Amino acid sequence: MTDTPNGAWFDSLPSCEALLPCGQGRHIVRWEAGELRLLSHPDAEAELVLAALGGEKTRCVEVAQAWGRHTEDLSVLAIGPRGPADEIAVSWRDVDAAAQASQLGGQAGYLPPTGGPRRGPRPMATPPPAMARAQARFQQVMRDREEAARLRNDMLSLLALGYGFQVRLIGQVAEAYSDRPEEAMEKIRPRLVTAIAARLAPVAEEWLGIDPDQVVVALHRGPGWGSAELTGRGEQRRLRVSLPAGWLGRVWAAGLALTGRYLIVAVARAGWPDARVLALRAPGTDPVPLDVHATAPTPASGGFGVRPDAADAPHWEV
Repeated sequence: MTDTPNGAWFDSLPSCEALLPCGQGRHIVRWEAGELRLLSHPDAEAELVLAALGGEKTRCVEVAQAWGRHTEDLSVLAIGPRGPADEIAVSWRDVDAAAQASQLGGQAGYLPPTGGPRRGPRPMATPPPAMARAQARFQQVMRDREEAARLRNDMLSLLALGYGFQVRLIGQVAEAYSDRPEEAMEKIRPRLVTAIAARLAPVAEEWLGIDPDQVVVALHRGPGWGSAELTGRGEQRRLRVSLPAGWLGRVWAAGLALTGRYLIVAVARAGWPDARVLALRAPGTDPVPLDVHATAPTPASGGFGVRPDAADAPHWEV
């Protein structure tokens, strides 16, 4: 049996929805087949184009733009949840408060010209080099502040969508880096390893009862699914696992990581609600093919200060 994944990384994920405050009402945002869709905006594409040209933005459009800006952002892997029990509670009130603080901060950094006639010497046509350097530094500081504020507001908005959207964004980012050339991997390898380890460790604890600190992860490259072995005893015991970056999207984000008593290491035939996976009963053994079936997650309550329930995670059974 081949262990080469088929289909798109998200084929084992159902759609999910969230309600968010937009204008005078509550609007539905849906993730489906790898895309974010604005169901309450009939001509969402036109609104996105107008917003890109500087037009007025609705909350839904702002969220869609934030999503698009971060589909290849490795910081998402560090900020997002480690699993269904890892609650990241962000409400839309938090998002609004952060946006308001950003606006006030920007106003505080701006010094408007004073009215009335100027006194003293007339300004020189060309400022001296020291003044020009000071102005350039000030402008760079203001640009850095604006970029930091936008990043913070983006992340809060994406987290406020709830767990279902959070894991799907993690999966999309991981998949974006799954097939990068080897020379491009040197700088990003540590971040990918950290992201996998953070999500594999709690799964391994439930699978084997091993301390999460005893899980050692490496990034697998090339054919095959990777490897897993248990070494040492007592405090020296280590679970050494090598997995590809795509494991985060195809397996972990789909809620497949621990199914029954098996650690799922790859998806052989993706699908919802039925898939075929490669599963390990114990470290050091060969993976076996298993057919698994999922039950739909509980619909999210989403939106107004209430975090969608962690039941957004699908439940799979052998």
